[in-house]
Amino acid sequence: MKTYKRLFEQICSIENLELAFKKARKHKTLKPYVMQFEKNLAENLQMLHVELIQKIYLPLPLNEFILRDPKTRRISVSDFRDRVVHHAICNILEPIFEKYFIYDSYANRKGKGNLKAIQRFDYFKRKVSCNGRQIRGLQDKNYVQGYALKADIKHYFETVSHEKLMKIISEKIADKDVMDLIRKILNNYNAKQEGKGMPLGNLTSQFFANIYLNELDQFIKHRLKAKYYLRYVDDFLIVHNSKNQLESWKTEISSFLQNELLLELHPQKSKIIPLGRGVDLLGFKCFYHFRILRKRNIRKMQRRLEMFKQLCKEDRSNTLDLLESMQGWNAYAKHANTFKIRRTITNKSIEIIKVQPPSLHH
Repeated sequence: MKTYKRLFEQICSIENLELAFKKARKHKTLKPYVMQFEKNLAENLQMLHVELIQKIYLPLPLNEFILRDPKTRRISVSDFRDRVVHHAICNILEPIFEKYFIYDSYANRKGKGNLKAIQRFDYFKRKVSCNGRQIRGLQDKNYVQGYALKADIKHYFETVSHEKLMKIISEKIADKDVMDLIRKILNNYNAKQEGKGMPLGNLTSQFFANIYLNELDQFIKHRLKAKYYLRYVDDFLIVHNSKNQLESWKTEISSFLQNELLLELHPQKSKIIPLGRGVDLLGFKCFYHFRILRKRNIRKMQRRLEMFKQLCKEDRSNTLDLLESMQGWNAYAKHANTFKIRRTITNKSIEIIKVQPPSLHH
């Protein structure tokens, strides 16, 4: 197997750091911390370059906060200068690992994404069910031939083994300085268990997640030979016309995760579902002939509108953020059968935008 050497100097080069800065500031050009860094850009990049080359670079403590929508999650955000370093690493390492990833891995990759994953699932269910064919004699009008094993990994980001991850990376990267830099980034996270865990919110965490679970992808595709398989971060799905085959694969996958990757399948979220009942996938419930938004997704947008209603009363400039949020949500929601709910949400947004702040009523 080919290994790659002398990558550290490429990561640390001023040219790569400049490109990394441009990627790190994308969609954040007006953030104060970005403007502050850009004010002395050449000096800041030179300082990073020197710290990296001299191997004295240390990431700053993570800024942590709790998100409770749709579920409680601890998000850890790196300082902007560290995000530049993360992009610098990914700029060089991503093209190396990308060629080893399977086609049907959809998270954090160019040309992929959640909507591509859902379209791929549509293709899988058509193939397995012979274009939605029903079995004669069954009274259930919703019956569609075929099943989906829908699963995810229990506390994935909290339980990734640093040693296992480093071993997987070292099979391709034979550069001690690069490995030492990766270890510094991994050790910067204060996990519940020593030697485990990656912070939600880091670019490197997303990239390393794909490297780690590529081992699972290879096992399912090449050892189990599951034809209709896809993964999005730690959510994965296999479609097949035999429930027994999926039960057997589920047992083998659980064993592989425990023995090889030191991970566990989530017991409540790993189920075999008849395709006719609809499969929850990336915020949608996907039936054979249509898909709908999950209720919690709609509730989340309704809560966001209530928040913007108050913000726009206090400051009219928040209407721009409301419009941006609405545009993103509509682009997402239109991929389901959501005409009525999108019309309702749009009308509520228009009402909010029309409301004048209290100071203008006098």
